[in-house]
Amino acid sequence: MTTPDTNPTTGSRRVRANGDGTVYQRKDGRWEAAGYVLATGDTRKRVSVYGTTRKDALAKLTEKTAASNRGVPVVSAQGSLGAYLTYWLENVAVHQLRENTHTRYAAVVHQYLIPGLGRKKIAKLAAKDVRTWLNELRTVCQCCARGIDARRKPDAQTDRRPRCCALGKCCGKHLSPLTLAYLHSVLKSALEHAVREEEIPRNVARNVRTGTPRPRRFEPLTTDEARTFLFAVQGHRLHALFELALRTGLRKGELLGLRWEDLNLTASTASIRRTLQRTSTGGLTTLPTKTVSSERRIALPAPCLRSLRDHRDKQTRERKKAGRNWKESGHVFTRPDGHPIEPATLTRHFKALLRRAGLRQIRFHDLRHSTATLLLEQGVELVVIKEILGHAHIGVTATVYAHVRLRLQRDAIDLLGRALHNPAETTTQPDDGDDPPLCAAHVR
Repeated sequence: MTTPDTNPTTGSRRVRANGDGTVYQRKDGRWEAAGYVLATGDTRKRVSVYGTTRKDALAKLTEKTAASNRGVPVVSAQGSLGAYLTYWLENVAVHQLRENTHTRYAAVVHQYLIPGLGRKKIAKLAAKDVRTWLNELRTVCQCCARGIDARRKPDAQTDRRPRCCALGKCCGKHLSPLTLAYLHSVLKSALEHAVREEEIPRNVARNVRTGTPRPRRFEPLTTDEARTFLFAVQGHRLHALFELALRTGLRKGELLGLRWEDLNLTASTASIRRTLQRTSTGGLTTLPTKTVSSERRIALPAPCLRSLRDHRDKQTRERKKAGRNWKESGHVFTRPDGHPIEPATLTRHFKALLRRAGLRQIRFHDLRHSTATLLLEQGVELVVIKEILGHAHIGVTATVYAHVRLRLQRDAIDLLGRALHNPAETTTQPDDGDDPPLCAAHVR
């Protein structure tokens, strides 16, 4: 069956083909386009989209029809939130997120969002429902609620043995404020896309305030500890990597993804273009940098240049020794057979070095924090540190290292206090000139 349609420019009537849908102007002035598209359960449903002009409404309907022709179902607002979250993960987020980020989002959806809010109708979801769900996560022991401890298999070596709900004694394992904020952000992202697809009129999760969680605490190395660490890594096979990490603040993936073509030892620079990560499907994979700002060029200090040249000579000897077993990957830091280094393997080497040096156990990422902290304590401007670390915005640098800036402010105030101490306590000899000294206190 065909539907007559009027051309707004010529006034003539034309016939739309079967399945093209209809488009007309509403009494409120908006244009509405309606047509049948693929829905969940291999069914077809009629959907309506709206626009300020006829062309805008038709473009939106064409977009939904094209997605339907590709086999992507349109989720109805009458459906459950669980169904929409599954659709969002499989058809939207998978194309917009990195694989590891998508894996974390999927774990959040299946472990927390669907069990807590999945049965709610997405069109009837209210801010009160989201707030109630977050409050329950904040107060209920997740080990008991999800039966984590009951499913744990006893293992004497890893100490994986029942100690909570399986024994009838709650361990009180509650989610941290940072985890709650992350769960909330995933829900907001999913609902925001539902708003863009005009499935719901507003994002109710944005109306729920969870508060600003305290930033994750980190323990950077002090100046003396940094010297001890640099002394401990001398002679280690990956000496150049650890020295580069502490002196430049590169991320673990950026260090492992570094290639010789990225280094210009003559100009003393390094171009950061990629990162090495292990993904669930691709294994050890080279990916683009974390953000656009992370792709940068940094200056290499003289000690790093010397250690990198020594490392290149050592790698040449390893290549000759390996012979046919050598795997040419082009990476600066590799295993003795040329294969890329696993991030987990690098972490084990780092922990062993800390124990051998007698230093406290910290994360490998804390070397990056140590670089920024030591630079701040030396008076380096935040904008320079932002460029070195590759932060997207200077606000990230200022927020993460706010405690360091506070300590520097305290030192500056103490310095001013020593300069403004009681002049009567200081005995000074007047100058030979006619004018008396400007201040009787010594200013450091």
